[in-house]
Amino acid sequence: MVLLTMVLTKYAIINSFTSAASYIQFIVLAISTLFITAGGYIINDVFDVAADKINKPTKVFIETAISKKNALLFYIILTVLGLILGVYAAYANGNIIYSLFFIGTSTLLYWYSKSLKRIAIIGNIITAFLVALTIFIVYIFNIDNTKTASNLLEAIANFFTSISTTSVVFVYIIFAFFMTLIREIIKDIEDMKGDYVLKMRTLPILIGIRRTKNVVLFISSFVFLFLLLLLKEELLHIKLLLWYTVLFIILPFVWFLYALFTSKTTKDFHLISKVIKVIIFFGILSMALIKF
Repeated sequence: MVLLTMVLTKYAIINSFTSAASYIQFIVLAISTLFITAGGYIINDVFDVAADKINKPTKVFIETAISKKNALLFYIILTVLGLILGVYAAYANGNIIYSLFFIGTSTLLYWYSKSLKRIAIIGNIITAFLVALTIFIVYIFNIDNTKTASNLLEAIANFFTSISTTSVVFVYIIFAFFMTLIREIIKDIEDMKGDYVLKMRTLPILIGIRRTKNVVLFISSFVFLFLLLLLKEELLHIKLLLWYTVLFIILPFVWFLYALFTSKTTKDFHLISKVIKVIIFFGILSMALIKF
């Protein structure tokens, strides 16, 4: 999903509006991001062994398929390689300060896995932020006007100067952030049993399932209204995108809202989590239609 998002952000959105950075630079950027992401998954699994044995015993790989020592070794190797490639990508782009993206992400992934995910809503927001950051990083590394930026703050300011590209990228950043946030909260409800045993302070543990569902419904309503506004203001005259959005995003979203409202069991929340992932997939895939 990360690789698909990066490829479509570059070749379907950025390249549709402007010339972009070289293919080699993008390949280095993508590999760096994938390595750091993979390392993040591994270290998260290492810290999650006890909870996963309760929440999803058939999907525990640490201490079964691979030892914790080897898992940590793979985490270190992937993260270090990702950092090296990320620093090189920043240097090749002419903005070495962009390496802070990779250093900051690696640090945040470790900190999240070790402690932050145990804090209500904070861990959910961090995950959503990192997913949305994937789109922003591709933009900041590939858009022409970032090459003249002398520092990171100036580059971020430039994000708001290329209106045509920025408006499209910003829509996908909002979509990726809030849909991931919704899914992460749903997963907390799904994993409540194991999290409770380990004394984690996730949102459903602190305020209960019913109130957590209300929080998700509130966020989901905001996203749904955002999508309807997008349809009315931007997509109404673009038939291909209009029908794609209605069939593959809006209708599944309506079903998700109904399923969330009526959900009661862990099985219900597991299904909802999968549906959200499908909606995210089709949402990201819609980038390909920008070309047309």
